[in-house]
Amino acid sequence: MAVHAPTAPRRRWGSTVAGLLVLAVMLFPLYWMLNTALQPDSGLLQVGPVPSGIDLSGFTKALTDQGGNLLTSLLVSAGAVAVCLAIAAPAAYGLARFGLRGSRTIVFGTLITQMVPGIVIANALYSSYVDLGLVNSYAGLMLADASLGIPFSIVLMRSFMVSIPGEVIEAAEIDGAGPVRVFLRVVLPMSRNALITSGLFAFLFAWSDFMFALTLNTTDDVKPVTLGIYQYIGAHVGDWGSVMAAAVLSAVPAAVLLVLAQKYIAAGITGGSVK
Repeated sequence: MAVHAPTAPRRRWGSTVAGLLVLAVMLFPLYWMLNTALQPDSGLLQVGPVPSGIDLSGFTKALTDQGGNLLTSLLVSAGAVAVCLAIAAPAAYGLARFGLRGSRTIVFGTLITQMVPGIVIANALYSSYVDLGLVNSYAGLMLADASLGIPFSIVLMRSFMVSIPGEVIEAAEIDGAGPVRVFLRVVLPMSRNALITSGLFAFLFAWSDFMFALTLNTTDDVKPVTLGIYQYIGAHVGDWGSVMAAAVLSAVPAAVLLVLAQKYIAAGITGGSVK
């Protein structure tokens, strides 16, 4: 045993170095985006590997041009999260607790819907939205973006709600709580991690949406930041500093939410795996 003792530390160091290299490769595009944003007066091919100074003029210009689009994305994403959870949570509870015939088939079909190309859904929605008057509207974009997170949220929350002990629900029913009260006062609080995880992913799906934003809007009345950056590149293709600054600003809300909710995400994703 004494001969092989140094092997374990070497393996740990090797794993650490390998992990750091993989992390560096994955984070390099983000670093280069920030590096370019801090050098707004340099051409794309003249950007230095390290900024010689901190120049925030690109961020100032990007915030002036894209600030309204960032607020639009925040509003649309928050609305999409509300719609997603309002639909997915009761659906997941019904599939988990009411013994519905064919519930496994329903869950499988829910997963299949996520494999449909977004452009197919967007084109189908457009004709319906024209008839309903939802084109170029906040409500229309919220509903469309919510559809991106509903299947994932149903599957995730169902797996979590299945693991809730039946004795807890029976005790609440014995105390006189009806199905709605049991769901609101018992199931939802116990499913907090799954709710936060589902809400976060629904937010990320809506925040990063480009297909629905491009297809379901024909004017500038409702312009999320993804569509704003797309048009920004065409209008300021020579000013890559401002373009990259806008991209950095658009990444900040998602990064902050991921950092704040990381412990809930880990618990929400793994919570339903053990019953």
